[in-house]
Amino acid sequence: MSSPRAITLSNGLKMPVIGLGTWLSTPEEISLAVSTALDAGYLIQIKREDIFLVTKLWCTHNYPSEIEDQVRESLSKLKTDYVDLYLCHFPVTFKHDMSGQDHTVKVEDIWKALESVYEKGLVKSIGVSNFSIEQIERVMKIAKVPIHNLQVECHLYFGQFELQQVCKKYNISLCAYSPIGSAGRKNFVLPDGVKPEWPDTPYPMEDSLVVSLAKKYNKSPAQILLRHLVQRDIIAIPKSTNKKRIAENFQIFDFELSSEDMKQLNSVPQRPRVFTQPFMAGSPEDAFKDERPKA
Repeated sequence: MSSPRAITLSNGLKMPVIGLGTWLSTPEEISLAVSTALDAGYLIQIKREDIFLVTKLWCTHNYPSEIEDQVRESLSKLKTDYVDLYLCHFPVTFKHDMSGQDHTVKVEDIWKALESVYEKGLVKSIGVSNFSIEQIERVMKIAKVPIHNLQVECHLYFGQFELQQVCKKYNISLCAYSPIGSAGRKNFVLPDGVKPEWPDTPYPMEDSLVVSLAKKYNKSPAQILLRHLVQRDIIAIPKSTNKKRIAENFQIFDFELSSEDMKQLNSVPQRPRVFTQPFMAGSPEDAFKDERPKA
């Protein structure tokens, strides 16, 4: 098969092309899911270096003076000396109690602090999540250490083709969250008990083309969607707590989509973003402001 099981980041670190997302999982579910994923990877005697561990900086701690402490707190909780990839979760900074935005912190400020923890060896690579093309360009203009990875919503109906070209320009690896459409998103409840409204976007696994290709290749719709991303050189982190589906998600290296089928999948009509992150609205660093309805 032409697609490797890992992508080499610009600093030489290898990142698996299929990972495990944990959003909306309880601690107990995460424990079971991780064990299942490790089993699916056929790791019998597990060493720390066999695991590619990613964690994120939450937006109430984007303040440069707090970032190293946040990294060290994560290391303590994870019981490890380093993480393989540390991401800024959102470009917008919030007050500690989430009572409002703080517009004094720019993405350049955050990046400089991330460079510091990277240079100290606390993290093996650094990146960002939910950043716009404009923000990536700004960071790369001032970066001593380049962005190693960008994690964004990316799936059949939101292919991020333009963004991927920018990533290729700067040798930034691209990672897709919700790569099969996040069917569980409608179960999400905010801390105040409110269920957010979601765009009326169909689920990629139910797409007629995906279903027909699943039959053609004798694979599941999820495997078709993941294989499509991997052949586009995109890392995918599907979330699941189901043992059968976790194992299935890793079984995409024994087949290859034809160039014609890839072309068909790449030509599927695109739809609006599902994860609009409305809490970023109003900030100068709102990554999706150009997509929001004008007042």
